Amino acid sequence: MSNVVLEAKQIRKTFTDGKTDVDVLKGLSLQVEAGQCISIVGASGSGKSTLLHVLGGLDRPSSGEVFLCGQRFDTLSETTRGDLRNLHLGFVYQFHHLLPEFSALENVAMPLMLRKGSQFSEVKKKAEYLLERVGLSHRLTHKPGELSGGERQRVALARALVTNPKVMLADEPTGNLDRQTAMTIFELLNDLKKEFNMAMLIVTHDEQLAQTADKIMHMQDGLWKTP
Repeated sequence: MSNVVLEAKQIRKTFTDGKTDVDVLKGLSLQVEAGQCISIVGASGSGKSTLLHVLGGLDRPSSGEVFLCGQRFDTLSETTRGDLRNLHLGFVYQFHHLLPEFSALENVAMPLMLRKGSQFSEVKKKAEYLLERVGLSHRLTHKPGELSGGERQRVALARALVTNPKVMLADEPTGNLDRQTAMTIFELLNDLKKEFNMAMLIVTHDEQLAQTADKIMHMQDGLWKTP
């Protein structure tokens, strides 16, 4: 049985700017195995975030194929892609994207509450556990505006984990944090990866974070760069 949980084959992505076509991804292939952590580094504009969006089903490739847990992902309808994202993927961004009107507990519980047949008592218990796991058991009822930047990012981590994803996609997860807080998030990411036995794909400018991965891949102008 294949150990690959996320795979891209010859991904290309072209955007049209007026009358000009801009090739952002130029034929990238990638395999992510269960439990593996890969970091993708490269200058701004190299296509890192676009690749993550395509892999996460947030955007379709212009050509090529994406497979999630063995299923062709990029050709599915928007609704079906959304269901698979909710089932298999967790997302963490540089900016936490928490819903400001909801508490930390409610933000973490939200992805599970979107599933049909969810039992609130079970969802609440899991959200509470994850917030405790990221050191925020004393912040359950606090809204994002009442939390520090590091605390908001830890809530975002808990939210990404609440569905037990096979793969976490992290786009500059420490880019908006000071060094000390970033180091705390680094360590937490590694601990949670092991605890939940998930694969992780991290886009980052931070060489220190990149070095914590099992494998580092460099992007340049929409292609993999050979070190």
